[in-house]
Amino acid sequence: MDDENLILVVDLEATCWQDKIISTGRLQTVDEMEIIEFGCVLAQTDGTLIDFKSFMVRPVKHPLLSDFCTQLTTITQNDVDAAPLYLDVVEQIDHWLTNYNLIAWGSWGNYDRKQLDAERLRYGWSPIFAKSPHLNLKKMWRKGRVNARRGGLQNALKFHNLPFVGTEHRGIDDAINIAKLLPFIDFETVE
Repeated sequence: MDDENLILVVDLEATCWQDKIISTGRLQTVDEMEIIEFGCVLAQTDGTLIDFKSFMVRPVKHPLLSDFCTQLTTITQNDVDAAPLYLDVVEQIDHWLTNYNLIAWGSWGNYDRKQLDAERLRYGWSPIFAKSPHLNLKKMWRKGRVNARRGGLQNALKFHNLPFVGTEHRGIDDAINIAKLLPFIDFETVE
């Protein structure tokens, strides 16, 4: 295995509401949302999957999932009730990645980076991978593709005649599908 080109693809799912947060009436922001799933895929930049794992997280600020959130993600109240708390999950992720040397971590857009920043501010802690450079894989994939203005994950996969496999808006499934696009991204400028 080539240890020099490993990237961690991360797709987060978080507490969410259709319009406003039911308990407060405020609009949802990353500051109000809490991670409920880390979908993580360890891959080489050529798209070769090395390992993947879903880490469920029990929310504290808004412990009851909205019906909208459950319908969107398929993550149930039982799933999060049985999950460890954020700091324990961070420890599990750090342990899982102990033997790997990442060049970066990436996500499809910047939401995941912003949500991790919000969690770091909330808890004073984030996974070690978050100290690595973040790659906006969506932006990198779109670079130079005139016909790729609609850069959603489904459209990017269709652009390459690749099927979406799994459940949309499930962190682990989204991360695996994002990793399929790695061979079509130029990583030459990443060190």
